[in-house]
Amino acid sequence: MTNKHNKWVYPGILLMAIGVSHIGEWVFLIAMNLIIFDMTGSPFAITILYATKPLAAVMTMVWAGGLIDRLNKRRLMIILDASRAFLICLLPFTSSLAIIYMMIFIINMGSAIFQPVSLTYITKLIPKEKRKRFNSLYSLMTSGAFLIGPALAGVMFILGDPHFAIFMNAIALLLSAIVTCFLPDPEKGTLNPPISPFSFYELKKDWILVIHFSFSNRYIMSIYFLFSLTMVIMTSAIDSLEAAFAKDVLLLTDERYGFLVSIAGGGILLGAFITTFVVSYISTHFLIGFASLFVAFGYLIYATSSSLPMAGVGFFIIGFFIAFANTGFLTFFQNNIPVKAMGRIGSAYSFIEATLTVAATLMIGVSASIFSLQTVVIYGSITMLTFALCLCVINILPIKHIKKTLS
Repeated sequence: MTNKHNKWVYPGILLMAIGVSHIGEWVFLIAMNLIIFDMTGSPFAITILYATKPLAAVMTMVWAGGLIDRLNKRRLMIILDASRAFLICLLPFTSSLAIIYMMIFIINMGSAIFQPVSLTYITKLIPKEKRKRFNSLYSLMTSGAFLIGPALAGVMFILGDPHFAIFMNAIALLLSAIVTCFLPDPEKGTLNPPISPFSFYELKKDWILVIHFSFSNRYIMSIYFLFSLTMVIMTSAIDSLEAAFAKDVLLLTDERYGFLVSIAGGGILLGAFITTFVVSYISTHFLIGFASLFVAFGYLIYATSSSLPMAGVGFFIIGFFIAFANTGFLTFFQNNIPVKAMGRIGSAYSFIEATLTVAATLMIGVSASIFSLQTVVIYGSITMLTFALCLCVINILPIKHIKKTLS
């Protein structure tokens, strides 16, 4: 028993670092919302704040993959955490809105790089047979951060002000960097590929590698992009209209809208908690296919609702099955993408995903200004359900048959 528990010491430390970092990100986002609104009094200024994240991802993921694969992952994680902590510490002393946006953009670039770096590190550190269990705990940790982060931000605003919360976020990131220092280095004693000067030639080579992998592994690429279309791109686009839908269609007050969001949060936490117990008994393909389908059904229930109870049912279903779907997808990605090229492949795919997310969000926003809001959300949900059905079919059919079909 002791040996079994010892094997989970380092994964436990890693989960703690991830949890601290995710909670800090929520505190940072809420605090910056208040700081920028206090400075400008403009909702558009907040929109720009939210736009910096996908824009930073698009700008970063084009070139970051090669850097990630060539550098030591643990060391890069520590540098990224410490650098972001330093920049965040400087924000309260900055009065220029333009400089604040620039610094937040750089911080978001660091966050965009950190995600594929940490995913590659997790894949190297966690043995294949433990990944599904670890990913379920990872989902529980991120789900908990979704609830704890805003609540903690509220407590910090009572104790101090948004600037106090910003400093606490910097401390959280620094703590995450320190904790990461105590984790093992799976790349110790191995030689990474030499780092060439950044050039268009190197960038071209990295993208050729990604294209070659994608066409040689069409089944893997199809699962990835169908999942992205369902669980990232369409959800982001529909979620961008969530507040307007709650106000204009469901006619909810701020308090009732807050209650609706808390229903989704409860579903996420409960789903993540149950996932940790049942994930070992459910296949990865079942997790990806059927959980994504249930999430899409949840969105359709929400889109066609005309009252708080019906919308609440949809929100709970969405939240509950998200953890199952994300656990399955993370495991699938780790088990099927070569770890030596995971940074380049993951970054390239993330670049395409971020670009499509921005395009879909703009498209659904423009559509909502032309057609009725509920009509747009319903058609968006139907589109999402179509992608989910395709994803489900590809996952439940015999894999060998699918591979032959897609090759």
